[in-house]
Amino acid sequence: MSQSTTTDTAPGKGLATGTLGLVGSTVIGLASTAPVYSLAATLGFVVLAVGAQAPIAFILAFIPMLLVAFAYRELNRAVPDCGTTFTWATKAFGPWVGWMGGWGVAVAGMVVLANLAQIGGKYFWLLINEDIAQNTVVVTATGVVFIALMTFISYRGTEIGEKLQNVLLAIQYLALAVFVIAAVVSIATGTAPEGATAPTLDWFNPFAFESASGFVQAILLALFIYWGWDTCLALNEETKDPERTPGRAAILSTVILLVTYVGVTVAAMAYAGLGDSGLGLGNEGNADDVFFALKDVLFGPWAWLLVIAVMVSAVSSTQTTILPTARGTLAMAAYRALPKRFGMVHPKYLTPAFSTIVMGIVATVFYVGMTIISEDFLQDTILSLGLAIAFYYAITGFACVWYFRRSLFDSARNVVFRLVFPLAGALMLAAAFVFSAIDMASPEYGYTVLFGIGGVFVVGIGSLALGVVLMIVWAFFPRAKPFFRGETLNESTAVLVPEEVTPPRRSVDGGRA
Repeated sequence: MSQSTTTDTAPGKGLATGTLGLVGSTVIGLASTAPVYSLAATLGFVVLAVGAQAPIAFILAFIPMLLVAFAYRELNRAVPDCGTTFTWATKAFGPWVGWMGGWGVAVAGMVVLANLAQIGGKYFWLLINEDIAQNTVVVTATGVVFIALMTFISYRGTEIGEKLQNVLLAIQYLALAVFVIAAVVSIATGTAPEGATAPTLDWFNPFAFESASGFVQAILLALFIYWGWDTCLALNEETKDPERTPGRAAILSTVILLVTYVGVTVAAMAYAGLGDSGLGLGNEGNADDVFFALKDVLFGPWAWLLVIAVMVSAVSSTQTTILPTARGTLAMAAYRALPKRFGMVHPKYLTPAFSTIVMGIVATVFYVGMTIISEDFLQDTILSLGLAIAFYYAITGFACVWYFRRSLFDSARNVVFRLVFPLAGALMLAAAFVFSAIDMASPEYGYTVLFGIGGVFVVGIGSLALGVVLMIVWAFFPRAKPFFRGETLNESTAVLVPEEVTPPRRSVDGGRA
């Protein structure tokens, strides 16, 4: 089994190499999680699920993410391929599991893009006119414009995207820092609203959860806010030192996110309290957006800063979500797991041109379609997102263990980073997937009911089942047969192989040798 292949032993897929360093890769990993938007959309629901245990819920959800991040790091060192989960799972378990791993990544990207566009459009108009922000047609049209704009930026290249993300991430962290400082000062000076409460160690007690169902729901919600750091792994072929830098950026991103989320959560809980009325985080009316509920009281005339931060966060993540999904489908096409057109790289910009455009179009159609059906249904799609995330992260963890199975006990390091950590993370995520799917089947879960079953379950499991159908259909096409026979990608396939052994045409990789 070839577990280490240098990138100069085989030609690549035509992407621009060496454009991202550790800082740029980490910034993109952080921006992909949309920290401000993720907290705004999730914190209230986590508090509703577990109350004062919200901080420990975020910490516990971080554990499987960190463990799986080590799996990503180890696999990336051996196989620095932009297909990430698809490529690694195919090498470990074969084409069928690998294809579904790639589909899981695509589904998660498509679903979250629709919701990010919705938030971006809504908050854009909240800055200008709150009445217009309630107009579904205007908000949807604005969201579509944001998707188109970020698709164009992704089409033009990662260097432009990296520079944009530096600015957008700085705005987000500035807003979060101001939020925490303002909350702490308000509490210290006694100007916090009624219901404010000092933090206690019980907030970090992992044994104080009162409901198993609430615990699982909170963990799955928390998984969503960490999700996205793996974008830096999908850009490995465009990163300096692709075998090491993306893995380090992934670990660094998850740790920074942990500190950010726990810090902001504690500040928000202490300032607003956990009451079920007024500004309390236990108030269901505040759950959709905690920051929007607190902005006027905490920020006063500077409340617009939080509105801008949420909008910027959503728009920023729109672009960084397109990046890994387009590169995942590029890799799938390179190994004949998708039609040839998905493997087309722009001759000038050296980006997965066709895959990027398709991703933008599909996300737009999905967004508009869900909005037409029901805005409640659109909300259920975001609640279902945790299933797709847990699905492909778990596959990656298991793939790490199996891919390195022959060398697991060669050293103590291998035992820890290639066996114990990835396996533990994968088992946790698999358990979260199963328990969450069971809960989501209840008609009372989420905002909609389809066929007597919770709409969240139908969307989450249904989207994965759709992947099975598409995979089987594609397997009958002549072009797909080499992949499903294990000929184009298998355990011993060299890293970064192009679509064909013969020299590619200029339209594929710009004439690069």
